Amino acid sequence: MLHTTHPTLIKVWLWSGIGLISLMIAIGGITRLTGSGLSIVEWKLISGTLPPLNQTEWQQAFESYKQFPEYQKINFAMSLQDFKGIFWWEYIHRFLGRLIGLVFLLPFVYFLWRCMLSRLLIRRLLLILLVGALQGGMGWLMVKSGLVELPHVSHYRLAAHLSLALLLIGLLLWTLEDLKPRPAAASRSGRFYPLAGLLLVLISMQIILGAFVAGLKSGFSYNTFPLMGDQWLPAHAFSAPMDLLENGVLVQFIHRWFAFGVLAVALGLAYSLRKATSSAPLQTLASWLLLVLGVQIVLGILTLLLQVPLLLGVLHQMMAVLLFGLAVVLLYQVRAANRGMARGAL
Repeated sequence: MLHTTHPTLIKVWLWSGIGLISLMIAIGGITRLTGSGLSIVEWKLISGTLPPLNQTEWQQAFESYKQFPEYQKINFAMSLQDFKGIFWWEYIHRFLGRLIGLVFLLPFVYFLWRCMLSRLLIRRLLLILLVGALQGGMGWLMVKSGLVELPHVSHYRLAAHLSLALLLIGLLLWTLEDLKPRPAAASRSGRFYPLAGLLLVLISMQIILGAFVAGLKSGFSYNTFPLMGDQWLPAHAFSAPMDLLENGVLVQFIHRWFAFGVLAVALGLAYSLRKATSSAPLQTLASWLLLVLGVQIVLGILTLLLQVPLLLGVLHQMMAVLLFGLAVVLLYQVRAANRGMARGAL
């Protein structure tokens, strides 16, 4: 358990961070689906805070964009007005990143100055700040991967960018749980800690697969379910056996059916917790996770069938964030019960 002299204030601060990161993930999804991610071709941490403020500056930004392959090969008919449309989504996405940095850093310095944080909590918060810095750097590396002859961002870097954002949310949720006072009560549900850990790993893998589908744009192919066209698995899914993760058809196939493996594990965990007569809050949390997972699978199928409409695409991404967060909290609470079992056995 972590300690602070002002737990309510610290919790509000951490929850605000989770809210802002979640909003940034949503804006990132809109940026990707509207093809806006490569509209700002420079990384200017300070001077890039302000958008173009007059016609001359807008024209300069547009001319910079014209120097890169996305304009030259895909958007060559784009007007300045069209450019403004994609510019604003990427600008808002980057502005939110800067805002999140300030929301974390400035209160952290203040809390340090007022001696409001324990040593262990300081270490945890420094780790969160480090991951946040890595997340910003990975965002630029992702954009940079698309400013090349083939104007598409690397799906590996896209997955890493999203994974770091989820890691931040996971660390914040874990810290919030650590700030709660908990009685060291023994509970038989603690023995399911490995299964809860497996569920979190599988959900994380499924989200990464989803990022691969997005980066490879394979959500726009084979928009049928459960078959892919008229086959369960098209023959050309194995056309490049040495580059399985580069094959959009195969990645989409794995992402489709891996979800039901995740569902099986979630059902097993929920059933086990209920059979072990776990605490009501723990059973409720497991039930909510199951409900969200079911909704997420339905959303995924609809997103595929309707060829990735903007609203459904973003909802599918945000439901994944919620699912990941529930899995983190469930793992923490099963772990707490596991520790209670260990103490009760002494």
